[in-house]
Amino acid sequence: MKLDGIRVLDLSRFLPGPWIGLTMADHGAEVIKIESFEGEPTRHLGPPVKGFPAYFRNTQRGKLSMTLNLKSDEGREIFMKLAEQSDVVIDSFRPGVMGRLGLGYDEVKARAPRIVYCSLSAFGQTGPLAQRPSHDVGGQALTGVLSLGRTEGRPPSLPTLPVADVALGSAALIAILMALLKREKSGQGDYIDAAMIDTLMSWTPHILSSVIAEDRAPDLANERLHGGAAFYNVYRTSDDQYLVLSGSEMNFVENLLRALGRPDLVELCAKGWGEVQAPVKKFLAETFATKTRDEWDRWLSDKSVCYAPVLDLKEAWQSKVLRERGMIVAGPDGVENLSTPIKFREEPGQPSYECATLGQHTDELLERIGYDAAARARLHAAKIC
Repeated sequence: MKLDGIRVLDLSRFLPGPWIGLTMADHGAEVIKIESFEGEPTRHLGPPVKGFPAYFRNTQRGKLSMTLNLKSDEGREIFMKLAEQSDVVIDSFRPGVMGRLGLGYDEVKARAPRIVYCSLSAFGQTGPLAQRPSHDVGGQALTGVLSLGRTEGRPPSLPTLPVADVALGSAALIAILMALLKREKSGQGDYIDAAMIDTLMSWTPHILSSVIAEDRAPDLANERLHGGAAFYNVYRTSDDQYLVLSGSEMNFVENLLRALGRPDLVELCAKGWGEVQAPVKKFLAETFATKTRDEWDRWLSDKSVCYAPVLDLKEAWQSKVLRERGMIVAGPDGVENLSTPIKFREEPGQPSYECATLGQHTDELLERIGYDAAARARLHAAKIC
């Protein structure tokens, strides 16, 4: 697999960092999850299924688990010995924490110059908000992204997905792989300061036009992706379900409006989005309200139109589409899991669906770096590992 031989020390928690480690493990990396004696928080979030909550299963599967007290001198030395045999370190502590422990990039680099060290944070390792704690929705708020879910007369709605977390994890994974690629030429590792607000802000070019060109916030009701376009919108069906039109290119507009007997409306969609398309939205809303979601799904399937039925999460999980793509796979214990989204023709990923109990691999990893049985027993007794 692509990452065979790469070893990762994952000290991160919750979603962004663990997702990075999971994705790397799916493609051959050995990922060592460094946990406190309380364990990764997602071990305890949600009802367990055969011992492990779904959140934990789908962010931590396929990793080795080691308990380690980084506040002790010997625990820090063990971490350094592991780092000397590793390629990547991922942490998501508040900026400065690892440095105060003597385990920051400069200290680790002195003993492992090839290390690629990635620090994840909400607001960056530097800047006026570096020490402010936050999770996903704080990053969405400060980048203006949360405001994009606001409708007139109502406050911004909580996001349907933690997109700031996902943006952070995705960008940081790219950065790690870029640094590993450069290391093949230079022999030197690098440090990555990956901030939630930086990466999420980079996802906004589609909505920045009014801000940059006209010095104003976008008028969401008239924006193409926020309800201003008839062919990028949500419509209720007769059974109180929904479908979406998801592409406003003129060929899709013509295909649907001609099939519905209203070619006269095509020219309105050619004039841009906003109030000019109100008659088209009204027609489509009235039309889609005449049949059920599934009836429309069947009728639209051969019309060459960008559309989709709106499924709930259970319906999506049970649908054929994701299963035929190999995104939902049963593990050895029979529990279904998310699989890897990265599909290579050569060297495809081989996800492991095994989940480690807390500290399951501690002794194995200690032995690897030279601790015999007596030394391991002493470390356990001292609450270091």
